[in-house]
Amino acid sequence: MKLFDRYRGLRKEIYILFFGRVVTNLGSMIWPVMTMILSQKLGLSATEISYFFVGASVIILPANIVGGKLADRYNKKWVIVICDIISILCFFACAVVPLGLGTIFLFVLAGILQSVEYPSYEALFADLSTTNDRERAFSLEYLGSNLGSILSPTIAGLLFQNYLWLSFLTSGISIGCSTILIALFIKDITPVEDRSEEAVYQEKKEDTSVLGVLKDNPLLMLFLMCGALCNAAYMQYTYIMPLDMAAVHGESGALLFGTVTSLNCITVVIFTPLITKVFSNMRDTGKMISGRVLIFTGYLVFLLFLGIVPFYYLAMLIFTWGEIFTAISEGPYVSVRIPASHRGRVNGIMSVVYTVLMVLVELSVGQIYDRAGSNWAWVFILTVVVISILLGVILKGKDRKAYPKLYEEGKEIVESV
Repeated sequence: MKLFDRYRGLRKEIYILFFGRVVTNLGSMIWPVMTMILSQKLGLSATEISYFFVGASVIILPANIVGGKLADRYNKKWVIVICDIISILCFFACAVVPLGLGTIFLFVLAGILQSVEYPSYEALFADLSTTNDRERAFSLEYLGSNLGSILSPTIAGLLFQNYLWLSFLTSGISIGCSTILIALFIKDITPVEDRSEEAVYQEKKEDTSVLGVLKDNPLLMLFLMCGALCNAAYMQYTYIMPLDMAAVHGESGALLFGTVTSLNCITVVIFTPLITKVFSNMRDTGKMISGRVLIFTGYLVFLLFLGIVPFYYLAMLIFTWGEIFTAISEGPYVSVRIPASHRGRVNGIMSVVYTVLMVLVELSVGQIYDRAGSNWAWVFILTVVVISILLGVILKGKDRKAYPKLYEEGKEIVESV
């Protein structure tokens, strides 16, 4: 429990947002089994499933830009609350409508609203923490997202065959509880005043466009590219892993994948405070590279030992360590290098870039899987991760020159990966 002491001293609003994340993700049990819903319930092929994910991503894409603008111009708290209310209604409707294309449409609509509110969530965690506390704040957000998800994938696997409607209902109720928490108990969202030297890159630039900010910080584009590639490869675990498990283990693949996904959440809860504490002196760029190397290793273990159930859990353990390193480094990296006035819009653009790359990789994986088989699809995914690692090494080498104030002497930092 001493590991959790690292999260003491943050603003109370951050803890409320944390509990909101916990409750919301307690009911996030649809996406982990969406591939199996489309394949086993609706009879779609791997290519058709990839088209669905691509189509949903394209539809959701403008929501990220809209959400970024709303986050920078309006009250972030109420952006989250309003979007949540509409998404709750969608989930309740999914619970009563017979499973089919109508259900999928409502689910995607709920996803659009969740995407609109995402930049507001990210910007609030940055606004309400100082530069020195930024990593702890984002680490706590990430921990909350996974703490509520420990049991939901397994429950989804159990409900998959006969009570899928109950998964939709639970999601709506959980998001409703989160919305009440945020609406009633978050009173003050005034950004923290940070006068440290490291905050020099966060000075507001109200008259500068978001494109102007990116032009002034060209290294952010390299960060976006290597981060988007890693994210695109990372997202394939909810797509290709269940397909492989279903091919090898039949109908029991849904429950098996649910338990493996639950291990992902348990690992996050146990190891996020530990990794945050032990590697607190490693720079964000080093953590990003470490995370991608671990993601590559986890995927490789799964591929090499496909069909041997215990190795699924070992692969997920290693994979999740990589996920943790990535999650606790990317948010702080961006937030300390852009003006505070543009956090919502930059997060919106990040979501767009991430989605576009994910769409391209998703389409490619689906085509390769159907035409050449699982092994070649995995070769493609692993290649994408390797490219992301190489770009991360380049980013690490250039970052010191681009942001010298963040590398002042006298600070004990672990330079090696």
